[in-house]
Amino acid sequence: MKKSTFIITKMDCPSEEQMIRMKLESYAQVKHLDFDIPNRKLEIYHVDGVKAIQTSIASLKLGDSFEGTTEAETPVMEDQSKQKRILWWVLGINFGFFVIEMTTGWISSSMGLVADSLDMLADSIVYALSLFAVGGAISRKKKVAKFSGYFQMALATLGFAEVLRRFFSESETPLFQWMIVIAILALIGNLVSLWLINKAKSDEAHMQASAIFTSNDIIVNGGVILAGILVYFLKSKWPDLVVGGVVFSFVMRGAFRILKLAK
Repeated sequence: MKKSTFIITKMDCPSEEQMIRMKLESYAQVKHLDFDIPNRKLEIYHVDGVKAIQTSIASLKLGDSFEGTTEAETPVMEDQSKQKRILWWVLGINFGFFVIEMTTGWISSSMGLVADSLDMLADSIVYALSLFAVGGAISRKKKVAKFSGYFQMALATLGFAEVLRRFFSESETPLFQWMIVIAILALIGNLVSLWLINKAKSDEAHMQASAIFTSNDIIVNGGVILAGILVYFLKSKWPDLVVGGVVFSFVMRGAFRILKLAK
C-alpha cells in the first residue's frame, strides 16, 4: 500500500471534500482518502501509480501541490454509525431552521433572516449529499449535486433581486424583534450542532469540516442579531439589507461549489 500526500490550498469546507471524493472514487487503485481540512492536506492510500490521481485532482483547480509518496499500512477505519447519527441530527437542525427562518424572514420583512435561512439550506444540501450518496453511483451523485446547486443559485439570485428592490424603493423597516429572537434560536441550534460534532471526537474529515461549517454559521447568526439591534437603534432597514446581501453572496459562492461536484 502506498500513501500520496497533497496540499490543497482551496479546500476549506465539505464542498471541496465532496468534489475530490466524487472525482477519485471511480479509481480502483484508490483505497482510502484521509482529509485534514484545517491544514488543507489530503492523504491518498492507493496501489499502483499516482500520476492519474494527480491529474484528476489538478483538473479541479483547487490549488493542489503534490508532496510525495511513501509506503504505508492500510489505515484503521472509524465506526461510521455514530458519525452518521450525529450528521443526521445536524442535517435536521439545519433544514428545520431553514424552514423557520425563511417563513419568519418573509413575515418580518427581514432579508437577513431569509439569507441566513438559505445559508442553513446550503449546509443541509452538503450534509445530505454526504449521507445520501454513500454507496451510490457517481452519475446519481452528480445529478443530485447539479439540481441542488442550481436550486440554491436560483434562490440566492431571487434574494439579491429582493435586496436591490428594497434598496431602491420605499420598503418597510423589518421587525427587529423577529430578527433577534429567531437568530438567537438559530444560534442555539448551531451551538447544539457544534456540541454534537465535537462530542464525536472524530478525526474524520467530514466531521472536521462539519465543525468548521457550523462555526461559520454561528458567525452569520451573530451578524443577523447585530443587524436586528442596529435596526432598532437606527430605525432603518439598511443594516438588514447589508447583512442580507453579504450572506446571499456566501450562499451564491456555496452554489458554485456544489455545481462543481456535478462536473
